[in-house]
Amino acid sequence: MRIAIIGAGIVGVTTAYELAADGHEVTVFERRGSVASETSFANAGVVAPGYVTPWAAPGMPRKVLGQLFARHAAVRVNGGALATHAGWLWRWWRACRPAVYTPNRSAMQRLARFSQHRLAELTHAMQLDYEQRPGYLVLLRGVKELVQARPGLALLAEMGVKFELVDADQARRLEPGLNPDTELRAAIHLPSDGVGNCRQFAHLMKNEAQRLGADFRFDTDVLQLAPGARPAVRTAQGEMAFDAVVVAAGVEASALLRGVGVRLPLLPVYGYSVTAPLRAQDGLNAEAPQAGLMDERYKVAITRLGQRVRVAGSAEIGGRLDRFNEAAVATLYRVLDDWFPGAAAVAQAQRWKGARPMLPDGPPVLGASGATGVWLNLGHGSSGWALSCGSARVLAEQIGGRAPPIDLSGLGIERLR
Repeated sequence: MRIAIIGAGIVGVTTAYELAADGHEVTVFERRGSVASETSFANAGVVAPGYVTPWAAPGMPRKVLGQLFARHAAVRVNGGALATHAGWLWRWWRACRPAVYTPNRSAMQRLARFSQHRLAELTHAMQLDYEQRPGYLVLLRGVKELVQARPGLALLAEMGVKFELVDADQARRLEPGLNPDTELRAAIHLPSDGVGNCRQFAHLMKNEAQRLGADFRFDTDVLQLAPGARPAVRTAQGEMAFDAVVVAAGVEASALLRGVGVRLPLLPVYGYSVTAPLRAQDGLNAEAPQAGLMDERYKVAITRLGQRVRVAGSAEIGGRLDRFNEAAVATLYRVLDDWFPGAAAVAQAQRWKGARPMLPDGPPVLGASGATGVWLNLGHGSSGWALSCGSARVLAEQIGGRAPPIDLSGLGIERLR
């Protein structure tokens, strides 16, 4: 089959590889000059299936309201967003009910576990090096965080996720660089999870897809999808018809899909990161993080990427991609300084803001769109890196007319209609 893919973020690139590996003739359209240039550019780099959950969760509306005026809020709502995005927020609020959240979480975690397995398969088969490191530690600063974590621990045990609740001394043995002056009650250690450089992995997968014959067309903006027995992609260079089109274009997908009669409630929820070189360039800095950590109180991740450290977090509704919320950036620096003071050369830090494509209920949407020949791999939110390899393999099986490797309940577009 001749297949077009719109978007070359981590989801689009992995999809291109899987379809090319299946023998399809693949063409990827990307408006930027390279792969992973937007939402996948500087994300947290965490692959932790047990912590892939819907943002629409019981208690979240109360937490969001309680943080509206907090200095170091994990969730920020910019002025006017409540009115501008009222429809999406209403659907999100309704998805926070336990009866909706529970199956959504199960769907996301099925996909996340399969994706972790597929990522490991690809890494081993092609001997890929993308600054990956094993181990993930969730830091619980106080009693409140420990109490709030216990229901999640029961769920991890129920799912068979390997973890250990450790005390502060054990946590500091796992991460010797943790600041002894910062309060730490306990931590959750997930030895099978880890971190890696998402953008670097995307470039490696692009190379593998090209080796299999995939054609990447950069600096090419898709202007329209044209419906028909064979859907067509229109760009400034002309129109091309394909046997199938996969839309993996992030938040811009909504406008394209409306042209073929498909409506998706995608919203950009902005995230931030800062990346700085470690002070000890020989890698022997004992005060630097060894792998990946999550500060549960502030929902901020700290990841070791080679000789750099990345701090990522925040969920910002409303605003613009080109306007930084300095309070959100300050929270990242504050968490880094709390746990690893002096480990990074923050004067050389690069900061980033990305638009995560979020659906109101949490899971992505995978599979047929309802429009002839148009397929979807969209809406992964803040879990795109963790879900990408599994989503790509699932979609390749669907397009090939084969049975999917996992139960896809709750991952199709029908749930959003």
